[in-house]
Amino acid sequence: MAFSAASISNTSRALSSPSTTFSQLNNKISPSHFSSSLSLSPCSSPLRRGFVSQWGRMESLRGHVSSSVKAVLVDESKEKFKVLKGDMWSVHKFGGTCVGSSERIKNVADIILKDSSEGRLVVVSAMSKVTDMMYDLINKAQSRDDSYLSAVDAVFEKHRLTAMDLIDGDDLASFLSRLHHDINNLKAMLRAIYIAGHATESFSDFVVGHGELWTAQMLSYVVRKNGLDCEWMDTREVLIVNPSGSNQVDPDFVESEKRLEEWFSRHPSKTIVATGFIASTPQNIPTTLKRDGSDFSAAIMGALLRARQVTIWTDVDGVYSADPRKVSEAVILRTLSYQEAWEMSYFGANVLHPRTILPVMRYDIPIMIRNIFNLSAPGTMICRPSENEDSHKLESPVKGFATIDNVALVNVEGTGMAGVPGTASAIFGAVKDVGANVIMISQASSEHSVCFAVPEKEVTAVAEALKSRFHEALKAGRLSQVAVIRNCSILAAVGQKMASTPGVSATLFNALAKANINVRAIAQGCSEYNITVVIKREDCIRALRAVHSRFYLSKTTIAMGIIGPGLIGATLLDQLRDQAAFLKEDFNIDLRVMGITGSRTMLLSDVEIDLSKWRELVKDKGEVADLEKFTQHVHGNNFIPNTVLVDCTADSSVASCYHDWLRRGIHVITPNKKANSGPLDQYSKLRALQRQSYTHYFYEATVGAGLPIISTLRGLLETGDKILRIEGIFRRVLIFFQVSEIVMLNNFTVHLLKQVFSQFCCHSGTLSYIFNNFIGTRAFSDVVVEAKQAGYTEPDPRDDLSGTDVARKVIILARESGLKLELSDIPVQSLVPQPLRASASVEEYMQRLPQFDSEMARERQEAEDAGDVNDRYGLIGHLALGVLSTNCNAKWSLAGQVYVLRYVGVVDAVSEEGRVELRRYKKDHPFAQLSGSDNIIAFTTTRYKEQPLIVRGPGAGAQVTAGGIFSDILRLASYLGAPS
Repeated sequence: MAFSAASISNTSRALSSPSTTFSQLNNKISPSHFSSSLSLSPCSSPLRRGFVSQWGRMESLRGHVSSSVKAVLVDESKEKFKVLKGDMWSVHKFGGTCVGSSERIKNVADIILKDSSEGRLVVVSAMSKVTDMMYDLINKAQSRDDSYLSAVDAVFEKHRLTAMDLIDGDDLASFLSRLHHDINNLKAMLRAIYIAGHATESFSDFVVGHGELWTAQMLSYVVRKNGLDCEWMDTREVLIVNPSGSNQVDPDFVESEKRLEEWFSRHPSKTIVATGFIASTPQNIPTTLKRDGSDFSAAIMGALLRARQVTIWTDVDGVYSADPRKVSEAVILRTLSYQEAWEMSYFGANVLHPRTILPVMRYDIPIMIRNIFNLSAPGTMICRPSENEDSHKLESPVKGFATIDNVALVNVEGTGMAGVPGTASAIFGAVKDVGANVIMISQASSEHSVCFAVPEKEVTAVAEALKSRFHEALKAGRLSQVAVIRNCSILAAVGQKMASTPGVSATLFNALAKANINVRAIAQGCSEYNITVVIKREDCIRALRAVHSRFYLSKTTIAMGIIGPGLIGATLLDQLRDQAAFLKEDFNIDLRVMGITGSRTMLLSDVEIDLSKWRELVKDKGEVADLEKFTQHVHGNNFIPNTVLVDCTADSSVASCYHDWLRRGIHVITPNKKANSGPLDQYSKLRALQRQSYTHYFYEATVGAGLPIISTLRGLLETGDKILRIEGIFRRVLIFFQVSEIVMLNNFTVHLLKQVFSQFCCHSGTLSYIFNNFIGTRAFSDVVVEAKQAGYTEPDPRDDLSGTDVARKVIILARESGLKLELSDIPVQSLVPQPLRASASVEEYMQRLPQFDSEMARERQEAEDAGDVNDRYGLIGHLALGVLSTNCNAKWSLAGQVYVLRYVGVVDAVSEEGRVELRRYKKDHPFAQLSGSDNIIAFTTTRYKEQPLIVRGPGAGAQVTAGGIFSDILRLASYLGAPS
C-alpha cells in the first residue's frame, strides 16, 4: 500500500489534535490497509518510512491507538468515490525536451488548460538531461568519485532555480522543502553506494526516478496556479510491473487497476499530473519501465482509464516515412495502423517503443504523435486499421522504411541439415545460451541453410557457440560451414496494404537493383506487414533513399554533376533553372545540381546549387577543379539515390572516365562524341558494361543536337528492321553553289575548290557560318571567333575545319548500326592551314589564327577580282571560299539537268563502310530543300526501302543542343520511375 503526501498530512493532524477521540478515530479509519504499510520494504519511499515513524511516535505519546488499527485516515466522501473510466479521459505524455525549462513547463500547462476533456491525465518525464545526470551520480558513487556530491548539488540547483521561476509563496516553500528532503535522502543512499562500491538495480531505479517526481510536482503547482484543480500522482503507488527478462517489465493490469481505484478514492481530481518511467514491483520495491518508459507509462494509464486518446508530445511533427536525418524527402505520415507502427518501431524507427503500442491496442485507444513546438502540425494518428483507411487511391502500399545498423549475418549451411528434425531448435538454442538477440531469420525451403541476423557485437559469441554445438557435424561434413558476414544493415519496408497489392516486392528489389545495391538476405512473413533485406552497411543510406524515392514517398530525385559550364553547359543550367519547379510539381522529378566543374574551377554543394545565381557562386565560392573529387562528391551524397554526370565538353580525357563512372553506378549523359567515336575496343567495353548494369548511358545529342536520331535508329533495330543505308546533312547546310559554267581560278583558289569538293563532305554548320560571313573587310579569324562564341563550332574549331566532327558522327551511326569501324577508316582531309595543325591547344590555335588573316583576305580579293561572276551567276562571293548569301539556291546544271550539291555523311550497311562526300541531288530531293540551320537524316531500311524514313530539324546551336541533353535527363528520370 502506498501513501500520498496529503493522506500522511491528514493522518498526522488528526493524531495530534486534542479534539480527536479514540472513537472518532476508529470511525474514520478504514481497517483494510494499514497493516500492509507496516510491512513496507526498507526501499520504499521516504514518505512511507516517514509516515511509519511518525505514526509510532504519536502512538507512544498518546496511547490512544491500539496495535490493531490497520488503516489510514480518509475522508468519508472520498471513501465512497469510484473512478469513472472511458471517453471522458484524455491522456497526454510530455517528454524531457517538452519540460526542459521553466518556459517549456509553462507551455505544457497551457496545453493542459486548453484541453476541453472532462478528465485529463498528464504523464511527464524528468527535465531534459536529468535522468542522465542521475545515472551519472550512481556511476560516480560506485567509482568512489567524491565529485558525486557536487553533482547532487547541481541537480538540486537546477530544480530549485526552475521552481523559483514557476511558483511562489507557500507552493514554493512546500516544493523546496520536499526537494531538500529528497536530496538529503539521495545523498545518504549515494553514500552507501560509495562505501559499497556497488549499486543494486533497485537502488539505481530509486535514485533515477526522482527527476519525474520533481517535474510532476512543479507542473501540478503551475496548473493549480492557473486556476485548475490538480493533483500529482507518484505512479509507484499505482503501476505494478513484473520483470519479464531481457531487461523489460510487464504491467500487472489487475493489480494496477485495483491500486488506481484506491488512489482515486483519496484524490478524486479530474486533472492528474503523473510521473512517467517509474513503477513498483508487487513487493512495493521501486523500479522503472526501462527504455522509453514514459511513453509506456502513458499507454498503460490510457488503458487503465479506457481513455479516448493518448497524445505523445515530442519535438517532431509526427512519424516520418523514413528517418529524416537520412532521407531529406521523408514525409509525415498522417495515419498508421497499430501493426505498422509496431513494425517500424521494431526495426529502429524513432516512433514509439513496440511495447508502448500493446496496452492501447488492447482497448483500441488511438495514439496521437504531436509536436509541442509546432502546434499547427497535424501529427500522426496510430489507430485501428478500419480507422486508418485513406481514401486517396494513389496512396503507397508501403507506409515507411526503417533500418537497423551494426548487424552481422550468421549462415549455418550443410547438406546434413535437410530433413533432420530439431536442427533449427539446436541452432537457436545455442544462440539463446549466449544471450544473443536474433533480429531476422531466413531459411531456404530446401533446408540446406539457415541464415539469421544478430547485433554485430554479439556475433563472435554466437559463432563460437554454434561451432561448439555442431563440432561433430562440422567435423563429419554434415555441416559445411558456420559463416559470419559482418558490416551489415537491415532495411525494412512496412505497410499493411502490401498484402493486398501485387508487385510491391518487385518494385522494392527493382529500386535496389537500379541503385546498384546487392541484397545479402531476404525475409518476409505471410502477413506481409514488412519485407526485410540485409545489405552492406555502407550501402544502407543509399538503399534507404532509393526505395523511399521509388515508392513515391519522395520525388524521383537525381543528383547531377555538370561538367563543362561553357556555352552548351551554361545553356543547359539555365534551362534546368527555368523548368525545375514545373518538373517537381507536375511530374515528381527533382533534379538537383550538386556540382559544376570546368577545367580550372569547380563548385560543390551538399544540398543543391541555386541555379538562379550559379555563375556568381562559381566565382565567389569555387575551388580548384579536381574531377575525381567532383565525382566522389556528387555520387557520394547519400541523401539522393541516383547520380548522373552530364559531360558538356568535347574532352577525350573526360570521356575516358565514362567506363569507371558506369561501373560505380553513375549514369552518364553527354553530347561529347569522343567516347563513341574513339578506339573500337574501348567503345565495345563501354557498351557491354552499359548492357550488363542498371546504369544508363545516353548520348542523343552527339549526332543531331536535339533531333531524335539515335533513338530513331535504335527503335528501328530493336523492332527487327534492317538498316541498309543512312545518309544525312548534319548540323547546318554548308555552302550552296549556283554554277552553269566553269570559271578559271588562280592556283590557291583551285586548291581550295578541290578541298571544298573533296572534304567539305563533313556538312558542317560551322563552315557554312564561317564562309557565309567571310565578306567585305572582316578578318577571317574574327569570323571563326564569332562562330565559336555563338556555339556553331565544337569547343575545338579545328574539329569542324578539318572535317573530323562529322566523321565522328558517321562513326557513331555506323557503330550503332552494328558496323565495326574505326575513325581512321573514313578518309578526311584537313582544311586547317598546315602551320597550325601542330598547335598544342585550342588556345594556341586561336591565338595564331590572326597570322593568316592577311593571306586569307588577299585570296578572297583575288577570287572576287577573277571575273564578273557576281553579276553573271548571281554569286556574292567566290565559289571556293563560299562567300555566298544563304539566299542563293546553289544550283548547277549538268547535261541540262538542274542539280544541288550537298555535303553528306553516308553509312552503307550493306558494304559495311562509312564515308563523307559531296553528292548532287535533284532539286526535288528532300536534301535539296533545306533552309536555315536544318539537318536532315534519311534511314533506308528493309521496311523503309521505297521511301526513306526522314528526320529533319535544327541541328546546331547552344539552345537545341542543351535541349537534347535535357531530353536525355528526362528520359533517365523516366527510367528511374518518374510518372509519365
